[in-house]
Amino acid sequence: MKKVLHREKNDVAPRPKRKQNESRTLPILRSRPSAPSSDRPIKANYDSSHLTIGAGVAIFHLASSRVIVCRHSVGKYWFLPKGRRDAGEDTARGAEREGFEESGFRNRLLPIHIPHRQPFPHNPASPVLSPFVCEPVWTQLVPESRSEQYVLFWYIAETVPPEVEASMNGPTGPQAYQAPPTYPDDLTLTQRIALEPEGYQPFHHENTATNADEALYESHLLSIEAAQKKLEGTVSADVVRRGWAAICQRREMEDRDR
Repeated sequence: MKKVLHREKNDVAPRPKRKQNESRTLPILRSRPSAPSSDRPIKANYDSSHLTIGAGVAIFHLASSRVIVCRHSVGKYWFLPKGRRDAGEDTARGAEREGFEESGFRNRLLPIHIPHRQPFPHNPASPVLSPFVCEPVWTQLVPESRSEQYVLFWYIAETVPPEVEASMNGPTGPQAYQAPPTYPDDLTLTQRIALEPEGYQPFHHENTATNADEALYESHLLSIEAAQKKLEGTVSADVVRRGWAAICQRREMEDRDR
């Protein structure tokens, strides 16, 4: 059975009591662990029978400054949820679904401000576009065999607010998965955090695994620092780092514009 642990000893430092009417702030990491570097561009070609496309996600609970990390209860290793997208499925939506199936937490991609190379629409009649996007923060090319290639896109997401969770809280499980509504364009992070009462814990769904191995996964809500330590030496650690840095940057940009 999949287990969820909301915090481990020493993972989350005690939070000081907030003064009345003081808004909840997002702590900024002061230290930066060594980050992996991008590899040199390559030229390669794969037909549909030799290519698998997958997606993974770092799911943040904004109000408590924590992120969901999975642990294999038998293999004892830590990882972020990920997997193959379904045929015909949008890759970003596949990331959300895999995040739900492997962690048990409903999630939706969170628009953030990151450097990327995707063009914006060229239509001059288009409205002013937001600087926040739902683009992969990392992409990995992983060989599955001597002739088969796996392409993995890593996204940033958030746990859904209580109202959204309540509206979708019917039967759960792999056959009952529902894609959540997307993050509203006009909702700031300050407003988003205010949608949760003090001390709210994201709802964890049981039995969302789609196979016997996934049923052995545990879900842990860890501090950003603790998550990076568990994932140290992997691209996933930098997914967490980049995601949280971008979230803090979005908050700062929105606060300046108020």
